[in-house]
Amino acid sequence: MKAILRFLFALSSLVVALPATAALNVFACEPEWTALAQELGGDKVSIYSATTALQDPHRIEARPSLIARIRSADLLICSGSELEIGWIPLLLTQSGNSKIQLGSPGYFEASQHVARLEIPKVIDRALGDMHPGGNPHVHTDPRNIARIAPALMERMSELDPANAESYRSRGRSFLERWQAAIARWEQQATPLKGVPVVVYHKDFSYFINWTGMREVGSLEPKPGIPPTPSHLAELIDQMKRAPAKVIVYSPYSNPQAAEFLSSRANIPAVMVPFTVGGTDKAKDLFGLFDDTIARLLGAVK
Repeated sequence: MKAILRFLFALSSLVVALPATAALNVFACEPEWTALAQELGGDKVSIYSATTALQDPHRIEARPSLIARIRSADLLICSGSELEIGWIPLLLTQSGNSKIQLGSPGYFEASQHVARLEIPKVIDRALGDMHPGGNPHVHTDPRNIARIAPALMERMSELDPANAESYRSRGRSFLERWQAAIARWEQQATPLKGVPVVVYHKDFSYFINWTGMREVGSLEPKPGIPPTPSHLAELIDQMKRAPAKVIVYSPYSNPQAAEFLSSRANIPAVMVPFTVGGTDKAKDLFGLFDDTIARLLGAVK
């Protein structure tokens, strides 16, 4: 009997010594928000990323596996501005999770915390895949990350007050390192100012605005409409009159149109990571901008 009691006491001591489980379950719509939540939360959060850098976030299927994951979430982090309009509303309806519904503390739209670009004056679906609230790809400007991080930090603190000081401490540390990185990136990206660029989709607008590059064409004839032979022919003629210096596309884009224009117009086509995980070097938010800038500098030089 005494041996059994000693065993039970030892077992209870072991259980107490084990690290606490994550207090906050996070469902992140895109890899950039997975990375930011990890920076702020550390071991206090358990994060599930609904998409990867190889998936177009506009076109995700509301799979049963995603519904199962979102049911246990305490916090939903999405870009918002209708980027996920084709799948998140269905997940929210099917989840039965009241903690993360629109308007609840567990619902967080990153784009609502920054000034958005390209807000349309006229809403007409004939003009392509339009976002009434503006361009949702806000993460491609690192200054927006610096604005979103404090808001997300406070939201995490509100949902998990027991670990609020941990979130705030990690948030302060991240922002200090992030602001130093922005200063470094802005210096590195100086040669990109004024460089004319052709994009595949309107997912690079915030980066272009930040660096002072100039968008002079798009491989998509209209946002969300795949490149057509006639539109590519128009771009080739345009490049003869006013050449671009580089064509950029994302990992989830079909590279054929970019490669075709590159060969015909004799300008480099560069795949940029677009989000965390888009390239081997873009392992986190810092690597995302390190690699994006390095790839563009290598192309324009």
